[in-house]
Amino acid sequence: MSKAAVKKELNKLTKEQLIEQILDLYDKNKAVKEFYNFYLNPKNENELVKKYKKMIRQEFNVENAMRSTEKFSVAKRAISDFRDLQPSPEALADVMMYLPESACELTFNYGDYTEQFYNSAYTNFKTALDFIAKNNLLTHFKHRAEQCVKWASPCGYGFADDIKDAYYMYYGN
Repeated sequence: MSKAAVKKELNKLTKEQLIEQILDLYDKNKAVKEFYNFYLNPKNENELVKKYKKMIRQEFNVENAMRSTEKFSVAKRAISDFRDLQPSPEALADVMMYLPESACELTFNYGDYTEQFYNSAYTNFKTALDFIAKNNLLTHFKHRAEQCVKWASPCGYGFADDIKDAYYMYYGN
């Protein structure tokens, strides 16, 4: 069903019926509940940042590499779900940067990973820096980007060079 068709049907409902529909969605759907909780109380943004960073950290468990699953798809889904809540650009950038940070720290602490792992980490680093630059937040995230360069420095498959090149693309020499 198209959005236009849904809109047409919703226009037929009374205000009370719409409220009941929303409350029903709120009760039955965790994503809707989280959206409205954040929408109605944006002051809890820091708590949501912690929640989504924790999801990413579970995938790139630096504290215990044996428990690390390194599933970029799961971590990227966490970022996408957080983006859907419409947080501030600063909060979204924080969560986005946390993925490449965690991946870089993991490989720094535990040795080489696969080329695919490095490609995914680089892509996420570049995506985060793109977003950060578009939102004029480069100064705010410079230290964290530098840390990624440091953590990537001993890595193979050209990963260190890729991370450094991305860094210099945004921060210069």
